[in-house]
Amino acid sequence: MTRRRTYLVLAAACALPRLAVLLYERGSILGSMEKSDLIARVFLKSGTFGYVPGEPSAYTQPMYGWFLIAVYWILGRHWWSVGGVQIVVACCTAIVVYEIGRRFLSRNIGLLGALIATLQPYLIWHDVHGNREILDQLLGAAMFGLALYAAENRSPWIVVALGAVSGLAILSNTRLVALPIVFTIFLMWRGHKLAPALLVPVLAGLVMSPWVIRNKVEVGCWAITTDARALWKANDIWTYPILAHGGWIDNVADQHDIAPRQVHPIPFKWYTAEEAGDYYAAHGVKIKIDECMQMTHYEHLVEQFWEHHPGAKAKLMVQATRMLWTPVVAADNSSASGVGKAIVEPIFVVPLYLLALIGLFVVPPAFRVLALAFAGYETLAAWVFAGTTRYRVPWDFVLALLAAAAISAIGRSIARRRSPPIQ
Repeated sequence: MTRRRTYLVLAAACALPRLAVLLYERGSILGSMEKSDLIARVFLKSGTFGYVPGEPSAYTQPMYGWFLIAVYWILGRHWWSVGGVQIVVACCTAIVVYEIGRRFLSRNIGLLGALIATLQPYLIWHDVHGNREILDQLLGAAMFGLALYAAENRSPWIVVALGAVSGLAILSNTRLVALPIVFTIFLMWRGHKLAPALLVPVLAGLVMSPWVIRNKVEVGCWAITTDARALWKANDIWTYPILAHGGWIDNVADQHDIAPRQVHPIPFKWYTAEEAGDYYAAHGVKIKIDECMQMTHYEHLVEQFWEHHPGAKAKLMVQATRMLWTPVVAADNSSASGVGKAIVEPIFVVPLYLLALIGLFVVPPAFRVLALAFAGYETLAAWVFAGTTRYRVPWDFVLALLAAAAISAIGRSIARRRSPPIQ
């Protein structure tokens, strides 16, 4: 099969089921957009990257907001424009995953791994809705492939590319902020000297620097995102019981806010930037908030929780690991069916896990170590923040490639046993 034909097969396998979901869900696509949607709309009307015209904000990672700005500017804000472009991104991810497998394992493993990855039931639904993880998948696959390529190629340009993509990935997902250091250690293990390996975090920092400087100038503080409130919601005394009873970390804020709201309204200064945007949209009144003050306050609450409740934090780490890796969809408030979450997804994921474990023993050492590094980093990030299915699935392509390698090895073993002995 030619490479062009392979790409067409992957594009069809990726796009057709997602297109079916998009058509079925078309009435709810724009109603379930994340907070970057409001930022994109405000930017196109006023030129302000924020929730209120004339009030710049750093309350979210900017990459998905920039993505939506481009989509809305070129195609308009429609269910078909958002879902259609995200399907294209998913197809690009499938092709990148194939190229990783083809280059570092084999062509057949690459094709099978890409098919397994793109046919992940949760992703088929998730990819057409307004979630920033669609970019995390593509950037994650690009980083994985570039890291493997850099491990066997001493060209500094590959390392530069890895650093640049890592910076973009952090702007998409701040939980990846320490990942360039992981790549540095990986490259040094593969024989790179310290100075070239350090290009990864340096270039990642350079890519992020315009955004961070913008936040200092326009918002008032050095930050990738000022949303430390989300980190606090994942590190609070209420977090464990709420998650244990099927809630999500947003309910932690509700638990703290409900009593004060019953007595008197929350002071405007404690409104988040997103809440201020909603208030402006409803009443036409601008609320002056200090994102930097809020960020410092919530970071202090997190530090206090870690210092005074180490046992509770340890329980949260165990809980986050379980929620991240459970085959059943965890902490998901989407409209996806309960059958899909509780039955279809585990039927897919359990064999994926088992085959991926086997695959670890048949792939080359560099691939094995980087796969374990990705899985380990996901878990460590969940320990700091929180674990849920949608945080894991963007990088399930690594498990898919390992599973494909295992299937290939098992197939070769069966073929050898069935072949007649040479006389």
